[in-house]
Amino acid sequence: MTYNQIDLFFRWLHVIAGITWIGHLYFFNWVNAQMQPALDDAAKKAVNPQLMPRALWWFRWGAMVTLLAGLVLFALVYMYTPGVGFGPSALFLGEGGGMSSRAVVILFGMTLGIIMWFNVWFIIWPAQKKILSGQVPAEQLPATRARAALFSKINTILSGPMLFGMLGAPHLPDAGVVTLVVFLVAGAGAIHLAYWVSARVGKTV
Repeated sequence: MTYNQIDLFFRWLHVIAGITWIGHLYFFNWVNAQMQPALDDAAKKAVNPQLMPRALWWFRWGAMVTLLAGLVLFALVYMYTPGVGFGPSALFLGEGGGMSSRAVVILFGMTLGIIMWFNVWFIIWPAQKKILSGQVPAEQLPATRARAALFSKINTILSGPMLFGMLGAPHLPDAGVVTLVVFLVAGAGAIHLAYWVSARVGKTV
């Protein structure tokens, strides 16, 4: 395979896995979180054992594949030059040998993505696994659910700025601190708006 074919494959894999991961994240926060309080205990016992293991499988493995494909893609684009070899590429290096604005923006997005991946694999999924398998004592269930829900919400809020970083890197040659602050505010604001909307839609067709 040529360099361009490998680049395209991992770019495609990164995007489709990311859609799977973030799509399920939004489902949990904007659909499932609104639906669960409306279910009685009998409905939860019938629905959740069928729904949650399947959704959580796609959720966590979508996160893992997104991370791994993204790291490979970062290496291909920013740490490799065809015909030269490994080392910071022209896209990574700015004037004077420092990092380019594009590298700063993509690293901003990557940092948020890695935090989100960590939350999935080491906080959200372990808590949900214990809940679904009945390993959590009844008196600890509210706290365990609240912890998983909190970090799921943190991931949802981080996803807005993270996606700005991922998508903005090739289009912001002069990005600086102000741009990153705008990413944080605009991205988090859009997610909060979606939370507001999620509480008000879907009750009627």
